[in-house]
Amino acid sequence: MNVKPDIKGETSLPGMIDRFGRAITYLRVSVTDRCDFRCVYCMAENMTFLPKKDLLSLEELDRLCSAFVARGVRKLRLTGGEPLVRRDIMVLFRSLARHLKSGALDELTLTTNGSQLSRYAKELADIGVKRVNVSLDTLDEAKFRALTRWGDLKKVMEGIDAAQAAGLHVKLNAVALKDENEHEIPTLLEWAHGRGMDLSLIEVMPLGEVGPERVDQYLPLSLVRARLSERYTLEDIDYRTGGPARYVRVKETGGRLGFITPLTHNFCEGCNRVRVTCTGTIYMCLGQEDSADLRTPLRASESDDLLHAAIDDAIARKPKGHDFVIDRRTRQPAVARHMSMTGG
Repeated sequence: MNVKPDIKGETSLPGMIDRFGRAITYLRVSVTDRCDFRCVYCMAENMTFLPKKDLLSLEELDRLCSAFVARGVRKLRLTGGEPLVRRDIMVLFRSLARHLKSGALDELTLTTNGSQLSRYAKELADIGVKRVNVSLDTLDEAKFRALTRWGDLKKVMEGIDAAQAAGLHVKLNAVALKDENEHEIPTLLEWAHGRGMDLSLIEVMPLGEVGPERVDQYLPLSLVRARLSERYTLEDIDYRTGGPARYVRVKETGGRLGFITPLTHNFCEGCNRVRVTCTGTIYMCLGQEDSADLRTPLRASESDDLLHAAIDDAIARKPKGHDFVIDRRTRQPAVARHMSMTGG
């Protein structure tokens, strides 16, 4: 593999192109499987978390992320679990921010439940983070506690306030849940747009045993969009953030609304993403079990040669699409691992 310095002085390597010609430019890295919530669609209430020895250290996470940046990743998102509960997580953010300053990375961002955001929003903005995704499924305090099991809506609202005060652009992510928040979606949409925030709706994904039956949680966004169209004017727009959401502009509010539809309309043809867990396992597709171990080659040598070889092998196996399906016959998840294991 030929290594060459790029024009900004960082080492550059051949880009990552899968066998379907898709360039991999977006990396999502889970920094912990732990979370201070137990959302009903993400985790079981009584989770067994990974032992510390299995997790990559902050230094190893930095090295791994930097290897992907050298291979052409332009957008890096840190996830969890809840990334901001990882001890000393800002050490990692500050170190990775050097790739923003060099121009090697276009965006460094995170997905959070917002519970710790009031503590870190200003520092995140100061190091170059421009926007954050906050998961928020309801504005009702009692329902919020029921959906998250442990969450405090007031803390999340304080986090959103702090993020906006720091100049961060906030996008809300809401999982559409049948009989839980489906009738509240217009309220959430108008509240988000009234504060200048985009909102993305997400179909519940069949990952892991979480207690409630997936078939009982599933609400197709095709139905949600049809209902919203009776109330609002939805105009398709050519807007992308690098992820899978397809956006419309809501004429009445002026804001953007995204639809993330892994079941009713998969978005695999343009997939530019891979995910790495906090243990150094790379999943080439969220909806497939195939994975590769990056921790062993990472720890085997101070050189990154073995790591890059493992990355090449993984990208070569990236599938054309996922196999997500809500199985009404067996009522089992399509993928056994929990969402918190892979990263949101």
